[in-house]
Amino acid sequence: MREQEKSLSQEKNPQQVTLTRLFLTFAKIGAFTFGGGWAMISIIEREIVHKYHWLKQEEFLDLLAVAQSMPGILAVNISVVVGDKLRNLTGSIIAALGTIMPSFSIILLIAIFLTPETITTNPALTAIFKGIRPVVVALIVAPVITSARSMKLTLKMAWIPAIVALLIWSKWPVISNPILFIVLGGLGGWWHLRRSRLALEKSGQKGGEA
Repeated sequence: MREQEKSLSQEKNPQQVTLTRLFLTFAKIGAFTFGGGWAMISIIEREIVHKYHWLKQEEFLDLLAVAQSMPGILAVNISVVVGDKLRNLTGSIIAALGTIMPSFSIILLIAIFLTPETITTNPALTAIFKGIRPVVVALIVAPVITSARSMKLTLKMAWIPAIVALLIWSKWPVISNPILFIVLGGLGGWWHLRRSRLALEKSGQKGGEA
């Protein structure tokens, strides 16, 4: 009974999350995820937000935005920012190690025992990788849909990510650079926040005068 109460208190209070639990959680995510960082997001969200309740949905989306704007691998970035949120610098290192170790070990074994010729000429291995491809696509699409729902993205705002995706895909000089849209998105968010705060201040002043 005491162990159950302790487990519940750890889930409700992120600061009490043990480093062992943090490492094992991200190691499980790294071991059973195919397709890179975007395919990891839905699994990370399920574990961190819905299963252990270490973060709220809004907090996870904010950290996801930070991870996407950082240089480097998305899977490592999201583990670093989540680990930092839960257990500061030590949590970042432990979460990143948990994410990296399974993939590193699997790739090392593949490099030792399998060659590109073996994969392409072996019918069983070829069939396995062909079966994984559509699953990876689903894992990438799922977090896009859930994130859009969590952000309350409506059809009126859907044109923004659609146009950004098309411009990046266009390969036009300068305009297709993702860094440009990261900077513009940050400036747009800052401007929207500043505008909202000014509106609240004005409404507060009018209410005080009344």
